[in-house]
Amino acid sequence: MKCLKDKVVVITGGASGIGRLMSLKFAAQGARVVAWDMNRNGLSHLENEAAEKHLFVKGMACDVSDKNAVYELAKTVARDIGAVDVLVNNAGVVSGKPLLNTPDEHIIATMNVNVLAHFWTCKAFLPSMLERNSGHIVTIASAAGLIGVKGLADYSASKFAVFGFDESIRMELRALKSAVRTTVVCPFFINTGMFDGVKTKFPLLLPILQSGYVADRIVHAVLKNKTRLILPWFASTTLLLRLFPPAILDVIAGFFGINHSMDEFKGRS
Repeated sequence: MKCLKDKVVVITGGASGIGRLMSLKFAAQGARVVAWDMNRNGLSHLENEAAEKHLFVKGMACDVSDKNAVYELAKTVARDIGAVDVLVNNAGVVSGKPLLNTPDEHIIATMNVNVLAHFWTCKAFLPSMLERNSGHIVTIASAAGLIGVKGLADYSASKFAVFGFDESIRMELRALKSAVRTTVVCPFFINTGMFDGVKTKFPLLLPILQSGYVADRIVHAVLKNKTRLILPWFASTTLLLRLFPPAILDVIAGFFGINHSMDEFKGRS
């Protein structure tokens, strides 16, 4: 297992949900955590929470969809905190509507935050990792990046994209014989409020995941240099379903309730 003591960890979307929990859990491992988020109040609360526990968490306001803001803030992190050892691309948004009911600006925002931000943060931090031949990039994707979900066209597309992004970066690092590691995380729905109202037909096989459990598993995956983390284990079967013809895949997905999981979606208020 790797040691994170005094390592610098940047987490996007770090002020709430699993981002907040990961910030605290990485800090509890001795890391110096920098949480990026647009929610300044959330960042302030996170810093206070960490201080009460004598943990190092620094909040920085950042719109990760703005590449220039990302590049400038990355310089600030390097200057004020130190070279980044672990980058966790966690920031994400969801519309939760059928394609034709999703406003264009929401689709663009989903792609900017859920996909393009990964490019900007990696381009900002990966060069230093390569120079030091050390580092770790964590991509928070989704089980919706393994199989399409009705009502999540833009979200699923974005998570399919970052799943492929992680794989491509992993191949590039392998070709370079670099020691920089990657981890892609594909969780089922998490009870953070982001997917409030979603349903599961088989809660024993596909439970709505507890945010603390997911954060713990992600930190453990980084410590163990795990390349892929799919939660729960049953969600991994979607990879096998790709071997079936689409018509059979659709029937199986329907049986397990995937086509109706978003029927009562409300999302975060």
